[in-house]
Amino acid sequence: MLEATIAAGAYFLFVFFKAFQQRNVAFLHYKWIMPISYLMSLMDVGVISLVAYKASTEGLTWSLVWLGLAIGTGGGLGAIVSMKVHDTYLGDNNK
Repeated sequence: MLEATIAAGAYFLFVFFKAFQQRNVAFLHYKWIMPISYLMSLMDVGVISLVAYKASTEGLTWSLVWLGLAIGTGGGLGAIVSMKVHDTYLGDNNK
């Protein structure tokens, strides 16, 4: 269960950064592109490593299904929160 919680949090951040980056590109916020890219890559490597570790220690079990559901939930919430944060703090008037 701990791994699922960590994976959900990490994927929340990954998708948060991914959605934030998409809005940076769409609204030409150039100065945010590189820092967000580095944060995205760190979260992506972390999640992939966690899933690979879990699969190598337990094999293909139902725990991977729960891990997938946790990652999906974290990702969806990350996108929603990112859209709101970006609009609130960077909106159209803060290029």
